[in-house]
Amino acid sequence: MTTLNAAAPLRAEHLRLAQEAHELRDLVLAGAFADPVDGAALLFRTLDPNVPSRFAERDPFVRAGLVVAWRVRPWTVVIGSV
Repeated sequence: MTTLNAAAPLRAEHLRLAQEAHELRDLVLAGAFADPVDGAALLFRTLDPNVPSRFAERDPFVRAGLVVAWRVRPWTVVIGSV
């Protein structure tokens, strides 16, 4: 079974979790890298540095072992606003 096939049954829960974080205004943007689809980026805006880690730990793709590595990094905005 390919990773994409294994992810299919988990996708709705993954998107629900992301939508919930977005509605709470913690998650600003999220999406998969394309061509090749080999990762994703999620941009959080929060004063609590644990919010992104808690999101990842609850993510069904992480819990099922489809995402085997992730990291949280602070980001300094130089142009634009979030």
